[in-house]
Amino acid sequence: MSYRQLNPYPHIEQVLIVLHTARQNYTLIKKVAHAFFALTLVSGVGLSGVTEAAADTKASAIVVDANTGKTLYQLNPDAQRFPASLTKMMTLYMLFEAMASGKVSKSTPIPVSAYAAGQPPTKVGFRPGQSISAEAAILSLITKSANDSATAIGEYLGGSEQRFAVMMTNKARQLGMRNTQFRNANGLPDPQQRSSARDLALLGIALREHFPQYYDYFSTRSFSYQGRRIVGHNRLLGKVRGVDGIKTGYTRASGFNLVSSVNVDGKKLVAVVMGGTSGGARDAQMAKLIEQYLPAASRRDGGNLIASRKNSKAEVAAIDLPDSANAPVPVPVKREEAMAPAEDVVTAYAAPTPVPSTAARILAVPAASPKAEIGEGDVSEVDPVTTASAPSGGWMVQIASVGSPEEAKAMLSRAATQVGGPIASLSPYTEKFQKGSQTYHRARFTGITSAKAANNACAALKRQNFNCFAIAPQS
Repeated sequence: MSYRQLNPYPHIEQVLIVLHTARQNYTLIKKVAHAFFALTLVSGVGLSGVTEAAADTKASAIVVDANTGKTLYQLNPDAQRFPASLTKMMTLYMLFEAMASGKVSKSTPIPVSAYAAGQPPTKVGFRPGQSISAEAAILSLITKSANDSATAIGEYLGGSEQRFAVMMTNKARQLGMRNTQFRNANGLPDPQQRSSARDLALLGIALREHFPQYYDYFSTRSFSYQGRRIVGHNRLLGKVRGVDGIKTGYTRASGFNLVSSVNVDGKKLVAVVMGGTSGGARDAQMAKLIEQYLPAASRRDGGNLIASRKNSKAEVAAIDLPDSANAPVPVPVKREEAMAPAEDVVTAYAAPTPVPSTAARILAVPAASPKAEIGEGDVSEVDPVTTASAPSGGWMVQIASVGSPEEAKAMLSRAATQVGGPIASLSPYTEKFQKGSQTYHRARFTGITSAKAANNACAALKRQNFNCFAIAPQS
């Protein structure tokens, strides 16, 4: 753009000369803008006097009194943002729920598939076929934010990471998280994976309320695993009075994220900062918010603020642990990656369109209907069968569970037409199953002779944006 195009108003000639000169040092302007916005966040200054360009930022934050549910501070609290490794909070919620129900113990070995082992850093660094105990997996997520461990948990609990992501989103709906959708277990970049500061505050409160027996894990600063000392990323632990967790996260698209829980003399806060410009700036913002709003918190315990699973009206599919011998192994997906110090891998996606703020109190947000969709299929009814024998035996790939056989057949036909290649020679197959009073129909391709062929078929389907997981033949 030329200088004259920038100057439609001659009477502000001198101002534009200054601006035109300043444009030659874009890096300086960017740093000044970031510093200015960080100042508005930590000081609690509103955005009414900030220009529209400055308001259009990735930053969002919320501070909630965890005793009463009252929102003490908010900045774009319902705007959808990339959660990055804050995703692992829900992965841990699902694992804690399985442990509380007796389906998993602390010593349960969680197998690590080739797909899980192939996740980019940060990670523990497994070889395919190794396993990790549930407790060590928990600690690796909380301290190192291990992507390989998170994926292994997702595959173990859901049969595939994709199916586990549906279960995670279903759980989010149940907890009242309206602006959240999960696509994977670890928070690695996906343009459709998103959450909000308010939703993550809800999740932080739910973790403490629903699983007090496991909550102390979040205060872990380091642990030893196979002779190695693994040190955590949460630098506020032990430095800011009362901070006892929860989770950090970073990608290029998300900026630096942090959820913190605070407990001081009976006063409890959960605070969220998303879109920080650096790890240090994010930590400073969080520390300032805690210092400023802890005095306003109540010591009065209002009881559980988030409905437990038993009391919720939302129907959620049970966790069906797969037989480890038949657990499907997804195809590794290549991701653009670049390391950030002591945080997570990163990539570049544009931030999604923000959702306007609609409530000032966290408890005033009603739970959304659990009938929202992720790709194809209904998230409120996760197919409870992970493995089943095909009509002619062999491997299968499933792309959906839907409400009618006609819809299932139409999806299979569309997939065969769009994907071609390894799909064109396969046999479409629909299978009816009952869940409660509802009938559903699985859309599957059969006639697959090997695990490699099934994985290749799934890879081709996913490239065309079809959901897919492989199903091993039953012995």
